[in-house]
Amino acid sequence: MNIRVLGCSGAISAGFKTTAFLLDDDVLIDAGTGVGDLPLAALARIDHILVSHSHLDHILSIPLLADAVLRLRAAAKRPPIQVHALPQTLAALRQHIFNGVIWPDFTRLPNAAHPVLSLHPFNIGDRLQLGERQIEVLSAAHTVPAVGFAVDAGPAGGHTHWVFTGDTGPNPALWQRLAEIKVSHLVIETAFSDEEHELAAVSQHLCPAALAQELTHLQGEVQVHITHIKPGEIDAVMTEISALDTRHRLSALQAGQVMVL
Repeated sequence: MNIRVLGCSGAISAGFKTTAFLLDDDVLIDAGTGVGDLPLAALARIDHILVSHSHLDHILSIPLLADAVLRLRAAAKRPPIQVHALPQTLAALRQHIFNGVIWPDFTRLPNAAHPVLSLHPFNIGDRLQLGERQIEVLSAAHTVPAVGFAVDAGPAGGHTHWVFTGDTGPNPALWQRLAEIKVSHLVIETAFSDEEHELAAVSQHLCPAALAQELTHLQGEVQVHITHIKPGEIDAVMTEISALDTRHRLSALQAGQVMVL
C-alpha cells in the first residue's frame, strides 16, 4: 500500500500545489491542485475521492477531474467516481460547485442514470472499506465542518496507521482517538509561523508553538510530516519547528514523496 503526495502547500505559486494524496492508484485523499500532475490515464483510474472539508484548496480538482475523465470512463463503462465527505461538505459541493453556474452538475452528466460522479456521506468515526483498504474518519477542528483520515496499513503492516489531520486547530478529540491506534506516519498542518499565532487561532490552523503542544499528546516516536505551509513561509515555519523539543521526527512534507505502508 502506497501513498503518494501530489500537493501539500497551503496556496499556489511556481512549484507549489495544494493538498492531495494518492492512495495506491485509485483513491484520492483531498483533491487540491496537485492532482493535475497526474497523466490522464492515471486520472481515469481514480474510483474514490475522500474530502476533508469544503475549502477550495482541497476540492478544486474534483470538478476538473470529472470533466477530464468523463469520456474515458463512459467509453470503458466504468462506474461513477465516488466522492466521500461529511453531509455538510457534500451539500456545499452541490450548492456552490456543481450548480450549473460555477460548473456543470457532473452528478447528472453525461446523464442522470450514469453520471461521472456520485456523492456518498460519511460521519466522524465511520470506517470506510475501499477494497482491502480500511480508512477511518477522524475529527478535525476547523472553520467549516472538517475531518481527517487514518489509513490502516493492514495485517502486513501490523495495523499501523498513516494519519492525515486535515486542516485543524487544537483538537483534543483527535489525540484521544490516536491514543487508541498505532500511528506510523502523521501528516499534520502548520499553516502559520508563531509571529502570526493570532491569525492561526482565528482561522483554526496551527503555528509551531501550537503544534508543539498538540504533539505532546501523540504517543511513541512518530514520523511527523508538516503540510499546508504557505509558499514563501516554509523557511520561517520550519526553522521554528526545528527548534521544538519533541521526541518525534519532524520534516516538511514534499510533493512527489511516497510513503510505503
